[in-house]
Amino acid sequence: MLNRVILIGRLTRDPELRYTPAGVAVTQFTLAVDRPFSSNQGQREADFIPVVTWRQLAETCANYLRKGRLAAVEGRIQVRNYDNNEGRKVYVTEVIADNVRFLESANSANREEGMSSGAMNQGGGNSGGGNRGGGYGGGRDNQDPFQDDGKPIDISDDDLPF
Repeated sequence: MLNRVILIGRLTRDPELRYTPAGVAVTQFTLAVDRPFSSNQGQREADFIPVVTWRQLAETCANYLRKGRLAAVEGRIQVRNYDNNEGRKVYVTEVIADNVRFLESANSANREEGMSSGAMNQGGGNSGGGNRGGGYGGGRDNQDPFQDDGKPIDISDDDLPF
């Protein structure tokens, strides 16, 4: 059985950070994800998907994500239910995220050209935020790694791995 979801969208509001009675951090936010087609009137529609993060990932999301920021969320779908004040059963469907990537830097929140400026991963590795793995900026001024594409590369046969 498999329950995995990957979403890319924009936050509809700032994340809400709360703590359980046991002191565990939990953050909730809503992601607006565009549908791949237009309506009969030619307008793009979106789905508004609730997302929940826990522990260090929750605190990091609350500190760095803001309304309008582009983010990628990976996790699982969870359906829970409870009885409301009127005695009716209420069902809630949400994504429990275990990985959130910031796809824009804070100063380019309203531009579509942002590259990944941070990654968080629930349960190991680099859950404190920041850059993960090579290739995302670092000290390179976010230069295009393929800017010299098509030009000959000067490399000796000794440097080839095969």
